[in-house]
Amino acid sequence: QLQLVESGGGLVQPGGSLRLSCAASESTLNYYAMGWFREAPGKEREGISCITTREGRARYITSVKDRFAISRDNAKNTVHLQMNSLKSEDTAVYYCAVVPSTSGVCSLHDHSVRGQGTQVTVSS
Repeated sequence: QLQLVESGGGLVQPGGSLRLSCAASESTLNYYAMGWFREAPGKEREGISCITTREGRARYITSVKDRFAISRDNAKNTVHLQMNSLKSEDTAVYYCAVVPSTSGVCSLHDHSVRGQGTQVTVSS
């Protein structure tokens, strides 16, 4: 069964950057569209970015667009999320997950297999 493990979280000051990584246990990751989600206390789960398989077509929610960048390395079975200009409201547990994709468009709303997550705290 596919397993996902995130890394790269931590404490960063506002305006700083972090790069999250998601490593898959199998090469079958290449067949899946992947997404990054976040969960913060008192808030609903939020799908923030996703990327399709072959085309590498990415989507972002408005609040992270132009600050975050998703990428994938199919040869290494990894997906990354580069986060720049971080804000306090970005504080959350971030996790990667397999997401559905229809007609070349990945979903930010649903997911199946997910990782445990990595904590990102933005604070001075």
